[in-house]
Amino acid sequence: MQYHPATDAPLHVDFMRLGSHARVTVMVPVVFTNPEMSPGIRRGGILNIVRHGIELNCPVDRIPDHLVVELNGLEIGDSLHISKVVMPEGCRPTITDRDFTIATIAASSAVREEAAAAATAAPAPEEPAAS
Repeated sequence: MQYHPATDAPLHVDFMRLGSHARVTVMVPVVFTNPEMSPGIRRGGILNIVRHGIELNCPVDRIPDHLVVELNGLEIGDSLHISKVVMPEGCRPTITDRDFTIATIAASSAVREEAAAAATAAPAPEEPAAS
């Protein structure tokens, strides 16, 4: 679909005729759910989205509106890979040669400063006394 650059009015649309058993490659948006269930986000981590959409090869009658990615249990430093995403029946990612990253939970600057302050404030371990 092509839009007018200033008004965003549609200018041109291409349609394809497909058979009922055909497969298409489409970009499907990713929706992240349950951030409140992520200990890393609750402690101040930031969801760093690497891929807002994933290219899938799907049957024409089963194209999903979106892919749901759960954030349950993720800590700061954890990453979400495509292998953890439940694919709709008959759909598969077009990238098959690696387990690519979709998102990570990164430490915010406040969390990094807090960790650095805690590390410098920790007492040095005591050495055993010589007899």
